Amino acid sequence: MKNWIKFLTLFLGSLLFAQQTTFKFDFGTNRTENGFIPITSTSKFDKKIGYGFMDVSGLKSVDNGGNALTGDYITSDKPFYFSVAIPEGNYDIQLNLGDTKGTSETTVRVENRRLMLSDIKTKQGEVIEKQITVHVKDSIIRNQEGAQIGIVKLKPREKKYLHWDNLLTIEFNDKAPKVAAITIQLNTAAKTIYITGDSTVVDAQYEPWASWGQMFPYFLVPNQVVVANYAESGETLKAFEDRHRIDKIWNKIKPGDYLFIEFGHNDQKSGNSTKSGYRKRLTEWIHKAKQLGAIPVLVTSMNRHVFDENNKIVNTLDDFPDAMREIAKTENVYLIDLNTMSKTLFEAMGPENSKKAFVYYPANSYPNQPTALADDTHFNTYGAYELAKCFVKSIVDQKLPLSKFVSKNYKGFDPNKPDAVEDFHWPESIFMESLKPDGN
Repeated sequence: MKNWIKFLTLFLGSLLFAQQTTFKFDFGTNRTENGFIPITSTSKFDKKIGYGFMDVSGLKSVDNGGNALTGDYITSDKPFYFSVAIPEGNYDIQLNLGDTKGTSETTVRVENRRLMLSDIKTKQGEVIEKQITVHVKDSIIRNQEGAQIGIVKLKPREKKYLHWDNLLTIEFNDKAPKVAAITIQLNTAAKTIYITGDSTVVDAQYEPWASWGQMFPYFLVPNQVVVANYAESGETLKAFEDRHRIDKIWNKIKPGDYLFIEFGHNDQKSGNSTKSGYRKRLTEWIHKAKQLGAIPVLVTSMNRHVFDENNKIVNTLDDFPDAMREIAKTENVYLIDLNTMSKTLFEAMGPENSKKAFVYYPANSYPNQPTALADDTHFNTYGAYELAKCFVKSIVDQKLPLSKFVSKNYKGFDPNKPDAVEDFHWPESIFMESLKPDGN
């Protein structure tokens, strides 16, 4: 009987924790600030308590004395991941980063390598506060009252993703990441930017693959707006409907939220024409978003890495970009023309140099990769970052309402003058896979 009571107590405790939406964690040693949960180098994730590190090997607790909250921290010489069981929603996260007796350098990503903070350096003895806002999702479709009415049909590979696992996971990376504290609080006021699309948009979990969608949050101010990326590799407009991904969004999206729609690569590849449901579905989605008070934005598919003898990009997407441009005009909705901007970008790089933006790597560059990777569709992190800057440029140049949420991380961009790949900062995560995403 005692064992049963103990089990029930633990179960109810973990259930209540999973329903919490405010958390305060003091990283370092057991010398803890009042009201904070102590997190040490041995705090491995435990389902019973609902929080902890994915892996504690290599973690180090450092205590410099002084302030209980900022005088100690957790660090490691490799990327480390902290997870919290938390209900679906948008969350403001305050991070205390730094070292009261040294310097630090930290890059922060969340869930599937979604870039939030890049190369944050602190001076000698400095501890700073940084804010990020994160969307946490699960695969359950709920009505307005919160009751389950359906489920997203996930692909087998998605079940390993960090963004469908009912946890918020934060990745701390870079040369000297030092984390003193984390505070998490539900944000019900932020506008949500829902992204739909395929592998060129998805939050890719594994190095070296990436998309503009997972770089986009880096260029937005926290607290006021948040990105909810629902894109998935290999999807067409029809598949997005069939797997109930769009139903999930329809039951969550609120007036003033945004719906970005980028499809074309797989729709074109599947042998469909723009007349076989593509135009009809796009139009239906636009009308539905407007009906719900949301702001639909169409995004043309970026070009593949295919050049002609004159070093000009070859259109391999048939009339899908043109169809989307026509619908945007007819329906009077915003258009982000990544197709045109990517042509300018890749041609400025040139046929050979532009391979540095795609997944082109010699054999054995990544684990279990006996042959070279030469993918003309999917981007690496550098290419994804450059496309995200194109995306933000269009928002700013067109003066979309969303432009007021663009942060100081965006300092302008000219696709005719790409950033040098050598200047791009991206410490790799521990998750690597040579298997290419679905779609082409």
